[in-house]
Amino acid sequence: MHKRIREYLATVDWHDGDPPPVVDLDLYFDGNDEEDSIAPNDWGSGRPPVATLFARFKEIAAMPNVQSVVVGLHFDWNDPLYIDGFPPAENVHIITSATEPEVKRWLVGMCCDGVIAGWPYGRPANAPRLGPGMHVFSVCWD
Repeated sequence: MHKRIREYLATVDWHDGDPPPVVDLDLYFDGNDEEDSIAPNDWGSGRPPVATLFARFKEIAAMPNVQSVVVGLHFDWNDPLYIDGFPPAENVHIITSATEPEVKRWLVGMCCDGVIAGWPYGRPANAPRLGPGMHVFSVCWD
């Protein structure tokens, strides 16, 4: 499955210094069993398995007040070290009309360090455009 991500990322116009790209929730998590691909420092210390994260974020993505859920890659996503696996993820972005307290309630039990309003490193070039009334909350670990 990580091959599909690599094929997609090859089409993204990204340059060193740009905010890391985002990847569709399903593209990133479907078939991903690499526990160290997201929040590796919290794996074994309370962070649920990637399969559980995927299921929870799919539930969130299906909510009527959510436009999209995308995975933000880590700055070394294209390091040759990761070429044969899933690129490392830094955060998950929820595009929603919900309030921050509501989004925080959705994340209970995910062992995240919180939610940041907006794109923490600037808007990735391939990020979805926000619909009317929508804003971004970035779920962070570490």
